[in-house]
Parts: sequence; C-alpha cells; structure tokens
Amino acid sequence: MAESQSAPVPDGTDGRRRTRDARAAARSEDQTEAFGRRAVELSRLYAGKVETVPKVPVRSLEDFALWYTPGVAEVSRAIRADPDLSFELTGRWNTIAIVTDGSRVLGLGDIGPRAALPVMEGKALLFKWLGGVDAIPLPIAVNSPDAFIETVERLAPAFGGINLEDIASPKCFGILESLQRRLPIPVWHDDQLGTAASSIAGLLNALTLTHRSVRDLRTVLLGAGAANLVTARLLLALGHDPARLSLVDSRGILHAERDDVDELMVRNPWKYKLALATDGGGRKGDLAEAAEGADVLLAASRPDPTTISPDLVRAMARDPIVFALANPVPEIWPQVAIDAGAAVVATGRSDFPNQVNNSLIFPAVFRGVLDARAKSIPDEIVLAAARELARHAADKGLSPTHLLPTMEEAHVFPHVAAAVADASVGLGIARHRLSHDEFFERAKLLMGRPARLEHALQRAGLIPPMPKEKGSRRRGAA
Repeated sequence: MAESQSAPVPDGTDGRRRTRDARAAARSEDQTEAFGRRAVELSRLYAGKVETVPKVPVRSLEDFALWYTPGVAEVSRAIRADPDLSFELTGRWNTIAIVTDGSRVLGLGDIGPRAALPVMEGKALLFKWLGGVDAIPLPIAVNSPDAFIETVERLAPAFGGINLEDIASPKCFGILESLQRRLPIPVWHDDQLGTAASSIAGLLNALTLTHRSVRDLRTVLLGAGAANLVTARLLLALGHDPARLSLVDSRGILHAERDDVDELMVRNPWKYKLALATDGGGRKGDLAEAAEGADVLLAASRPDPTTISPDLVRAMARDPIVFALANPVPEIWPQVAIDAGAAVVATGRSDFPNQVNNSLIFPAVFRGVLDARAKSIPDEIVLAAARELARHAADKGLSPTHLLPTMEEAHVFPHVAAAVADASVGLGIARHRLSHDEFFERAKLLMGRPARLEHALQRAGLIPPMPKEKGSRRRGAA
C-alpha cells in the first residue's frame, strides 16, 4: 500500500516524462505570449486588417453619372421590379456580414462588441484571402437574442449571406435557427458549423490513419457548447453509434438521468436532445470515466493546457486520437499528448501541425453558396465540405502530421467550394445552376484574385512591408 502511494523518483521514467511534459508546455506558453505581443504591435502599425477599394474605373467626373446619379436610378428600378437582380447588379452576390455580440469570443468569454472587432477583422481577412469573399465585420450592441435577430433581419438586404460569430451558447442555437427560417440567404454560425465541419474532416482522416471506422468508435466530446453539439449531430448522421458517444460538460457526462436534465429541457433543448439520444454513451460520471478505453477525445472546451492530463490520454484505447481545439490555448499541448501515447493530435492553431480550425472550411463554403446563390446551408452541405476537405489532404500526403490541408494549400479550396455549390444545386436550393467544372473554374478565379491584388498593392508601396520584430534575436538566443 505504501509503495503504491509513493512519489516517483526524479531520475525515474515518470520523472523524466513529467520533465519533458513541463518543458513542452513552457515552450508552447512562451510561443503564445510572443504571438500576442507581436499581434498588438502590428495592429497598432496597420490600424486594421482590411479596407474597401473601388472595383470600377473612374476616369473623370462624368463617370459618376454612371456609378451614381442619374444612371444608378435605372439600376434601382430594375431591382425593385425583380429583387433577385440585386445579386447580379450589385456587390451583394459576393458580400457577407460577420455579425457578433461579443458574448463568447475565442476563449476570452464575454468581452463585448468593441473588443470583438479585432477578431471579426481577422475573420474578414481570411474570408477575402482564402475565399475571395467580401466580408464586413459587424459587432453589434444588443441586449437579447430577439434584438440580435431583429438587427440582422434589418441588415440582410445588403448581403448575400450572414456569418454569425462568437455568440454564447445556448442562445447561439436559437438565433441561428430563427435566422435560417426567416432569411432567404445562407446563414451560418461558424462556431457551430465551421468548427464541427473541420472537426469531422480531421476525424475522417485520423480514422484512416489509425484504421478505424466511424461506426465502431468510442468517442468522447469534451465540451457541450456550440461546436461539439453540432459535431455530435454530424457524427450521428455519419453512422456513429449513439451508445458509444459521450458528451462531457462542466458537470460531467451528459446522460438521460442526470439531475439537471429536466432543467436542460427548458434552458437548452439542443443539449437535452443529445442527452436522450446518447444517454452518456452508456457511461456516467466524469471525464476520466468517459475517456477510459475511448478511441477519440475531441475537446472544444476551455483554453487551459491542464484540462486534459497526460494520464487521461494514457487511459484511452491504443493509438488514441486527441483533438484539443480550444483557442488561443489548447486543452493539452500537442507534444504532451504525443508523449502520452496519442497517435494523432490536432489543435485549432496554425503554429502546430494539424490545425483543425473553421478557417479551413468557412471561406470555401461561402464561396460555394455565393456562387450558387444558395438560399440556405443545411447539414448536407456541411458534410459535403468536410468530406471534400478531408479527401484533398492526400494531395500532399496524408500523415500523422498532415491531417488536413493547411491554409497555404490554396489549390484545395476551390474544390471544396465546387463541392458545396454542387450540393446546393442537388438539394434544389441554388438560384444559379452551373456544372461542376464551371463552379470550380469560377471559384478558382475568384479565390486567387485577393493574393494577386495584395501582391500588387505591396509592389506599389500601398501596403507597408511588415517590420522585423524588435528584439527577436535576443529572444531567440535566450
């Protein structure tokens, strides 16, 4: 009994392992702090990440008679007679709104609309750079879900689609569903659909690498918020056995007999439905019980690298799959999970191998639905995007450190956009019907334009070069 309780000696196997874990964690924390400092420095220099530029020639004052009054009146008359012409005669066809109330931003919590603006600007940059989509950051000051819905409804005539962002759970579910019912344009909540789609894409390839099937998995979803509730829904749609799927929140495993289940029926019906559908995956208790012998641990919870311990990973099945997707800090540092035996590890960050992040999904999804002039984004489209993204990881070679294409593999995203557009046509929700090849070539052209434009602006000196980081040599040497 005394031996089982004694601490490991410092020079033993356990001691060396804990030292490696601590060093890996310290390096990752230092890297995170350095990125934060640099981001503030560059934000002050550039004073924003995106701007609007004219896309029509203005040769003289007379041209404004075409672009504005009196010529523009005829354009307005045409749209009044046929409202769908707003997608042909204005920039609506390629413009979306990124709307947030700032109530759950990254892992920072309820920081409000003003503090959310830098994140929305970053999102707009990704939309443009990766998707060729013009995205307008719109943090709004509202006090209720109804006010949020009403505000977006009033803004909708200006946009071809709505990207909801960083809205607290569970109100995000009701807001999304209401706007999807009310608006004749695609409405997407990226924290739900984008994160879930990229998670599914990464998981499909992780299953290939570890020779598993989705129908035979035992899976744990840590966190029962916006992302994982949709991930669970998509897993079930793919054939995952609900009796082998466990969702874990701050109170433990979600199951049908938990003492707060009646409260969930009223406060969070989406969570309630999954409690009944999965019944804890046949388990009750805490995360440790859920993870025992599990094949997959997919975490979208709180940004704390001690959320998942190395011992928890060691208790999973052989060659486990660990996704730690919290931002800006994952639930376990990747190297710590690998040292604990994980066969495939992913995070939500681009500075580690295997970024599983909604940035791999949303630009191409919106490129596809905008090109098809789609009226909505059902789950079939989400899964089509996930499958196509997963398939193209093989272009560069699928491996434990290359689970999905990165944002630098730009050739992949027109394929995802075309798959989304094809799915829109097949589901009968597209206003614009083209062949697969036509959708692909259109997406390729539009998605390649922003990089050419940015390079031209840099060469012209209209975008200042990025300055070297102050003191970088000293930090690197230290």
